[in-house]
Amino acid sequence: MKRILLVPALIGAFACSQAGPAPRPSLGVAAADSARMLADISYLASDALEGRLTGTPGNDSAAAFIARRFAALRLKAPYPGYMQKFTARSAAAAHSGDTAGKETQNVVAVIEGTDPLLRDEYIVIGAHYDHLGRSTVSALDPSAGDAIRNGADDNASGTAAILELARMLSIEKPRRSVIFAGFSGEEQGLLGSQYFVDNPPVPLGKIVTMLNFDMVGRMKNDGLMVFGTATATEMAALVDSANAGILRVTSSGDGFGSSDHSSFYAKEIPVLHFFTDLHEDYHRASDDTEKINLGGQARVVDLAFRITRRIDDRPARLSYVRATAPSRAIGSGQGSQTYLGSVPDMAASETPGLRLTGVRSGSPADAGGLRPGDIIVEFGDAVVTDLYTYSAALYSKKPGDSVRIVYLRDGNKNETTVVLGRRGG
Repeated sequence: MKRILLVPALIGAFACSQAGPAPRPSLGVAAADSARMLADISYLASDALEGRLTGTPGNDSAAAFIARRFAALRLKAPYPGYMQKFTARSAAAAHSGDTAGKETQNVVAVIEGTDPLLRDEYIVIGAHYDHLGRSTVSALDPSAGDAIRNGADDNASGTAAILELARMLSIEKPRRSVIFAGFSGEEQGLLGSQYFVDNPPVPLGKIVTMLNFDMVGRMKNDGLMVFGTATATEMAALVDSANAGILRVTSSGDGFGSSDHSSFYAKEIPVLHFFTDLHEDYHRASDDTEKINLGGQARVVDLAFRITRRIDDRPARLSYVRATAPSRAIGSGQGSQTYLGSVPDMAASETPGLRLTGVRSGSPADAGGLRPGDIIVEFGDAVVTDLYTYSAALYSKKPGDSVRIVYLRDGNKNETTVVLGRRGG
């Protein structure tokens, strides 16, 4: 890995790799600083942190680094040392017999708003800072064994993006307050963001939106994907006006997905997820700093800054819209066409069953009366004890089957019958 001391030389190499980049509009005082982001990515994706696997010293070192950056910007710390500590217990680990979990932390800071009428409302800007470490679990190059998977794009790039936005917004103060959150445990199933929304530093009802940055360092041909544009009635037009044709933005409406914005959307908070698409180094040991498109990442951050300012300047809150479109399931049955419309909690639970973090509007689950927070304990003839027994039961059925579901709500057992749908139908 390149040392941070070589950053000035590296910037020239990265800049030369950008063929005909789109122009960056003037942002006033604050604009994305490529040198700072390269330094952040270089450290977070260095071999010294060994891939930042949740519960490891490298992950803790990354958290401490983020906290130091927040402290240098003199951001408010809602927790001692900015650390929201929790125990990461994934469903996958529990299924394999590891029920103890891993001690880890989200890193959280606040810029207080300047408007006396709006400062009690909050915009959350977040990214996960954990990655795979030396583990082959979820790796797409298992033959590499215990090689370090540094995760420069996934997600040192997103972490660097929120640190840079924190710097920019500390210069041009927002009217509303802004919470910056580095999440741990994302690779194990959105564990950090789920803990955050279950134990928020401010009432959830005061959060007006969440902007998520996951893999924003590998832009090609000025292209950017922005998920969540249908999560508020005003969001699509807001993104379009902020972009003004600078980048080739591909929008997608859904607020559920396999990154941390999903945890917020399940709590009825409008979201956006910024993403420069998958690539051949995803979840492989080859995801290293020298492959980052630094100029492209700067343009993502500049656009996100403009979007944040437009949300911040609105007198009224965004209008939340509940999702209707189905997405692919998480887990071993991704190829199945059977569709219930539930969003499972990927964390292990002390209560046997599968807890739902979300239910899609108009889905079979919605028609059957299921709600977020319900715990499915029986699916047809199968007893559900965790994500894996639920997945097996679901994918043993086919679209059109009528299935009896038993679930717990507020400790009480309830029963409903649903007719399963077809994914994408």
